[in-house]
Amino acid sequence: MIGILNYGVGNIKAFSNILKSLGSDFKVIESGEEILKVEKLILPGVGSFDSVMEKLEHANVMEELSSFALKEKRPILGVCVGMQILADSSEEGQKKGLGWIKGKVKKFNFASLETKPMIPQIGWNEVLIKKQNCNLLKGLDTNPHFYFLHSYYFECENQANVIAATDYGFEFCSAVNHENIYGTQFHPEKSHHNGIQLLKNFASL
Repeated sequence: MIGILNYGVGNIKAFSNILKSLGSDFKVIESGEEILKVEKLILPGVGSFDSVMEKLEHANVMEELSSFALKEKRPILGVCVGMQILADSSEEGQKKGLGWIKGKVKKFNFASLETKPMIPQIGWNEVLIKKQNCNLLKGLDTNPHFYFLHSYYFECENQANVIAATDYGFEFCSAVNHENIYGTQFHPEKSHHNGIQLLKNFASL
């Protein structure tokens, strides 16, 4: 059973539609009690770092989330800002992140570039798979493209946690993994067949 955490942010319906089409058992959940009753968890995120952390705190699920990910070690997937809050902190705000994957979220800075990409990055971009044996990324196109919408990126402290990267002015981390914890900066729920394949992979972990 996959839980999609509804705490006021993210594309809940889009994730639900894809999982339903895949025939995966899932339910939208809103409480800490429900978190501990599912086998896998999707943590969507849309908005600013601090606002997402505040909504998690107000949902009163932090203790159960920590138990799910760190004690029970069940698979969890953070998407967009849901990935960024896996880090220790962010230049976007003052709040601490979950700190499950060591690193800091930074704002794109193209001051040194002659040709400066637009901020935010909006639209499709290629994702370079760094860990070919990562089960989350199996079965994708040779040069898979995913949909992005963001102004900040995750800078991992340990490069071994980077499972995919993307070039936007410079190469940045676009997917992370540490043990049972996964994150994608891009939106699989908006990325057509590659996104569907990624969510199928997550359902099979």
